[in-house]
Amino acid sequence: MISTYLGVYNPEHRKPFPGRPNDRSPQLERPFGDKVSPAPAKAFSTDSTREVLDFAVKATLAGRQVALCTLVEIRGGSSRALGAHMAVVDDGLYCGYVSGGCTEAAVAAEALQAISKGCDRFVMLGEGSPFFDIVLPCGGGVTVSVHVLRDIRPIRSVIEGLGCRRDVGLAYNPSNQLLSFVSGKADTGWGDEAFLTFYRPAVRVLLSGRTLEVEIAAKVAQAAGYDVLQYDAAIGEPPDDTLIDADTAVALLQHDLDLEMPILEVALRGQPFYLGALGSSRTHEKRMERLRAQGHSQDSIDRIKAPIGLFSRARDAHSLALSVVAEIAACRQAVLMSA
Repeated sequence: MISTYLGVYNPEHRKPFPGRPNDRSPQLERPFGDKVSPAPAKAFSTDSTREVLDFAVKATLAGRQVALCTLVEIRGGSSRALGAHMAVVDDGLYCGYVSGGCTEAAVAAEALQAISKGCDRFVMLGEGSPFFDIVLPCGGGVTVSVHVLRDIRPIRSVIEGLGCRRDVGLAYNPSNQLLSFVSGKADTGWGDEAFLTFYRPAVRVLLSGRTLEVEIAAKVAQAAGYDVLQYDAAIGEPPDDTLIDADTAVALLQHDLDLEMPILEVALRGQPFYLGALGSSRTHEKRMERLRAQGHSQDSIDRIKAPIGLFSRARDAHSLALSVVAEIAACRQAVLMSA
């Protein structure tokens, strides 16, 4: 099972940063005192918030100094959303992205300087930056906060909250250079004097059936970074209602209406952001007749996407799996855009 986090959509945000001038041109290696800052090196590639925060915590517990870098302003276009993170360790290793990969080494170099001086900073890159040596391909500009971690407890609380599928956040206050844990839903962006990064639980995909389509869809969904649960009505009881939350997608890939009804009942009682079912239009008519006979309203039944999938007439398991996961991703993005 792969657990990851899909970034939250946020509009670009403009905010001045008084008292925090970007007075250093980012470089890959820069001497300070009689020492030389280590050259940044990517530890591994990921844009999963959970993995970036885990990396920061583990490095800190191993006795290293760590900086958490956060995208806090977008000017024009950006390949990442507000709140995107990088974690940089004092030995030069880093992970995460705050752009499309063109500025991460430069941001890591700035983070190493911040660690060496023990003081947070903001770094402006691209449009609006005084440094012409780094240009973002998208033509826009970004500002990244670099916070030298002094207390990892807020980050550990976020990781624990996400593990329990709760909405959580981190508030960064540059005036006192501290992070604090925030519980509940909020918008990512500046509020008062702090920048809030809001995190949603990982997308969970519940696949129902014992078919080749389920096996392939599970692999595609995992490759997309989703948590995957599989349910087989022929050998087990329907999942508990609590497993189907607002960050869950339910896909019924069964060829038997009798077998799909128990899980469909559970899904209709919950509020999954996506609910799809395999079968032709004629099969769906029979499905709706059964559900109406069981007392479900037409509005509730209309939540079911049937025939399932983003594109029609997917006749083989691989095409169907891609079609289903693509439709789940499109629905997820629509939810984030409307939040």
